[in-house]
Amino acid sequence: MVTTGNGIAEVAGASPVQRKKLKRGGIVTIATVLGLVAAMGLTVLGLGTADHAVASYDASSWLWSSLRSEMARVNGVTGRVDTRLQIPRGQGHTMQVSQTDRFLLLRDLNTGQVSSLDLATLQITATTKTVAGVGVSVALHDDKAFVVDAVQGVVRQLDPRSLAPIGEAVRYPPGITGGEFDGGGNLWVAVPSEGTVSAVTAAPLPDAPVASGGAGGSGQSPAIVHTVDVADPSHDLTISTLDDGVAVLNRTTKTLTTVKGEEKLATPLTMDGLGSLPPRTNGPRVPVTVPDARHVWVVDPDKVQDFKVPGEGPKLEPAVAWAGRFYAADTSTGTVYVFDENGKLVNKIEVKGANGPLELEVRENHLFINAPNSQTATVVDDKHEVRTVDKYANDVLGGDPPPPPPPPVKKDPPVGKPGAPRSVLATGGNTEVTVSWRSANPNGADITKYVVEGDGKTIEVGASQRSVRITGLVNGQEYRFSVHAVNTKGNGPKKQSNPVVPTSEVPDPPASVTAEAKPDGTVVVKWPAANGQGLEIRKYTVTAIAAGATAPAGESTSTELVVPAGELEYGNQYAFQVVSVNERGGASKESPISNSVVPFAVPDRPPALDVTTVKGKAGTLNAVWSVPAENGRPITRYVVEAGGNRTEVTGTSTEITGLGQGANVTVKVRAVNEAGEGPEATATGRTVDRPAVTVTGSSSTVTSVTVNFTVNDGGGNATCGLDVGGRTANGDCGSLTVGGLTPGTAYNFTVTVSNAAGSVTGTGSRATPAVFGTSVCVNNTASSDPGQHTWCNDPANAMGVFTGTSLSTTRVARASNGQRIEAVCHTTGEGINDYVYNPGKMGTSPNDRTNVWIRIKWSGTERYMSFAWFNVEGVDPNSTGPLPAC
Repeated sequence: MVTTGNGIAEVAGASPVQRKKLKRGGIVTIATVLGLVAAMGLTVLGLGTADHAVASYDASSWLWSSLRSEMARVNGVTGRVDTRLQIPRGQGHTMQVSQTDRFLLLRDLNTGQVSSLDLATLQITATTKTVAGVGVSVALHDDKAFVVDAVQGVVRQLDPRSLAPIGEAVRYPPGITGGEFDGGGNLWVAVPSEGTVSAVTAAPLPDAPVASGGAGGSGQSPAIVHTVDVADPSHDLTISTLDDGVAVLNRTTKTLTTVKGEEKLATPLTMDGLGSLPPRTNGPRVPVTVPDARHVWVVDPDKVQDFKVPGEGPKLEPAVAWAGRFYAADTSTGTVYVFDENGKLVNKIEVKGANGPLELEVRENHLFINAPNSQTATVVDDKHEVRTVDKYANDVLGGDPPPPPPPPVKKDPPVGKPGAPRSVLATGGNTEVTVSWRSANPNGADITKYVVEGDGKTIEVGASQRSVRITGLVNGQEYRFSVHAVNTKGNGPKKQSNPVVPTSEVPDPPASVTAEAKPDGTVVVKWPAANGQGLEIRKYTVTAIAAGATAPAGESTSTELVVPAGELEYGNQYAFQVVSVNERGGASKESPISNSVVPFAVPDRPPALDVTTVKGKAGTLNAVWSVPAENGRPITRYVVEAGGNRTEVTGTSTEITGLGQGANVTVKVRAVNEAGEGPEATATGRTVDRPAVTVTGSSSTVTSVTVNFTVNDGGGNATCGLDVGGRTANGDCGSLTVGGLTPGTAYNFTVTVSNAAGSVTGTGSRATPAVFGTSVCVNNTASSDPGQHTWCNDPANAMGVFTGTSLSTTRVARASNGQRIEAVCHTTGEGINDYVYNPGKMGTSPNDRTNVWIRIKWSGTERYMSFAWFNVEGVDPNSTGPLPAC
């Protein structure tokens, strides 16, 4: 199963429609899912070590999460994650995961490193290097492990414990496809150049691990045990392994051939586009999916039936057969459509936040559906009960990350017949001619095949096989050939080749070829001068070979060809063969194949750069961006420039400090890989500025002052406070009130606003309203109390004014009955030893006494008068009204 970090999902041995093609006429490549578990820094969360050995044999599967750079083991029975592995430096990587109950093999597409994890101990037991990029895949069945180099055509068995080679490698012509096990443990590959499929059986695994560093083991080697002709040479082939054999789809003739032992059954299909197969088919019925037509054909030994998949667009994964039903995943909507054995839609599984590819794999009697770009997976048992899995479950790891932004919606281009092939070239050999060409414009519908015509012959070749050898010709006779492309809309225009004359006078091919990928995206192919056998060699033609595909790479009059940047897809593997052409147009046989290389260039511009203010820190911005296309080499770091400073980080976010106050700062971010620094992404942010405050008004009560104001927080988290006469309040940045003040008093106030960049103040003044009352004395002689004192009889009904809150303190003056006096506050004293002459103020009993005193303003100072002799204006005589306590 394949997982990518950029929204592409493919399978090992995928057909060309499932693969990325060369820009401007490049080669179709096999896209395998590749993974990384580094031997250093592996973190396990979840089960204890003693539990792992037991859990390894549960109905479980390891699933990759690209955004979190981790793997999660999902228990199919419970639908829950029980173990998590954090993968260092794997964020956004494309992964291949091969697993059994005992072993887990992972291959890193970006570095080529293969790691073996023992599931009994969750320990890395070995690592080994392969050529980086697409074109190599790993396969695992029980204790049998293989690395398949589809470009070179090399199939090598490894000891899964040590990753050391076992015996000699099995070698095929370059450009094979496939590399999957069937249910019986045979590894199947397809050889498009020969039109065959082939089964390889593994050598026995020795009891002790094979020592790392050299081939060894049981003394035996893996061997080819079965080879079957299934197509004409140079047809496009893709395979799906079965419980007891293999299914081969000839995408050129639209024929499905099943091979089971000696039995071979070919079934022609009336498909309206390029078909694709899942890497593995469970059961006897083989689903063939045509993504462009959203159509599935189901082939079993007795009949062929087909059904449509709802929706629009071509982003369908190959349908998977499981427990009598068929599951078709639409990556554009995150929906898996479920059909019964008669093709009736019976269910839709919505994978929340899929944001890219969906992986479907049957393991341990369960179907696992993984969305590597989201936190969600799904498990379906053989009764078709669906369980949703949270791969980021809090009880395992804690904290969910924010969801990634949805991918941009792309409008499909208009669909029409293909254009004409480009650069149709014919070279003559001894009674043969080789015709090669660059790809035609598909015009919105995948090219299904090319048709070569000439000398009364019509030859159909696969869309990925853009070079064909035509034999049985007459030396000395001139020939012309035409090539046209075919898609679902019909035939494109024909393009004629140059005239060509076969000849027996042909040169030797170059003895060897070397290739080197340069940091500028070019690939330099070199070879020694070939022997012209007496004639001058005028040029060399170079063919590029990828997994399951060949195409012309260019011509050169020297012994070197520089393939321009972008002609070959970055991150994919390529090898090259060279043909010598002499002065008479005679062409040699192909040279030996070169080493494999992976073209690379600087990374793309980091997408979705977002720069925001860090509100709680002065002179600080936060920058966040997404992982760009790595272009053939892993991104090792990011360069961030801002405010004249340059820093390097390994993640996709950073906090930038030391910037100015309230400064508009442009941030530049560039990704770096082996080729150097890529183009910059830019965004602007503003740091926190000092706040500003404007007092807009104030009001007061007898005991409080309220100040209203407006605040510009400067982009920071502002806090506000108010000081009135030494009393303070903090809170809302808009209006604050300070209480506990004295009536009739003028106060200065200060509003203070602060953030990370500093503080500012606003000032003003406000007076509290004064409180007035009147001195009152009612003469009362009705009391029978012989101790009654009538202080207010002397003289003119005057009331005493005292220095303190007791009659024992000094009386400094007398207030007239009804005199208006400003009051300040009230307090408790010792009592005045006098009856209350205001009925109802202190009760109706003449024996009631008061111990409340009123502080009053008297002759420029403050004195006291008994509450028995004082009525606060505007309130009941029984109340002190708004007067505060002293």
